[in-house]
Amino acid sequence: LADALALGDALAYLEDLVAEHLPEQAIVDYKGQSQDFRSSGGGILFVFLLGIAVVYLVLAAQFESWVHPFVIMLTVPLAMAGALLGLWLTGQTLNIYSEIGLIMLVGLAAKNGILIVEFANQLRDQGRAIREALLEAADVRLRPIVMTGITTAAGSVPLLVSFGAGSETRVVIGTVILSGVLAATLFTLFVVPVAYDLLAKRTGSPGDTKRRLERESQRSPTSGQQASAAE
Repeated sequence: LADALALGDALAYLEDLVAEHLPEQAIVDYKGQSQDFRSSGGGILFVFLLGIAVVYLVLAAQFESWVHPFVIMLTVPLAMAGALLGLWLTGQTLNIYSEIGLIMLVGLAAKNGILIVEFANQLRDQGRAIREALLEAADVRLRPIVMTGITTAAGSVPLLVSFGAGSETRVVIGTVILSGVLAATLFTLFVVPVAYDLLAKRTGSPGDTKRRLERESQRSPTSGQQASAAE
């Protein structure tokens, strides 16, 4: 391969030649790096979708809602867009190592949304209006979000400045993490509050379920005492 030619582009070019010049009954086989490229592509996609599903289900169990995790997961496409932009600006390609970095971004991007949504739920439990709770949550959680974003981005710097054997793989992962985390940190402060206001205004918080159970438990002994008094 030429230095500026990606393996995926080379395979696509050869497959076009096969479709144009060879008969339909011709069988094409892949070996070496080409075989690894083909086999790993489908596996990475499955792992990526599985990671999103697992994170979503865990958040749904924690927040006792299907809407709140969806609001949080909206930051994941923004992080992916930032990571792909970073790869494009640095002239790198989407390969097995950059795909591993994208899988890591699923969890790294979701943490910022969790900070805002969780604090907004706590304020709503205290009786605050949803708009007031969102504004205060975005204001109070700004510093933790920026701090965690900076520390995560700083952790990727050693990958970017590494050299020696295998450094090209570490640089790709570092680029994905750095650009993806910065994009997620920036857009979370705007997208999550707006999405929460539009989608979750009619939903409750985990505290609502707790209070409802407490009311039910308080009613049951009272009902039993009234029935005994009537007898």
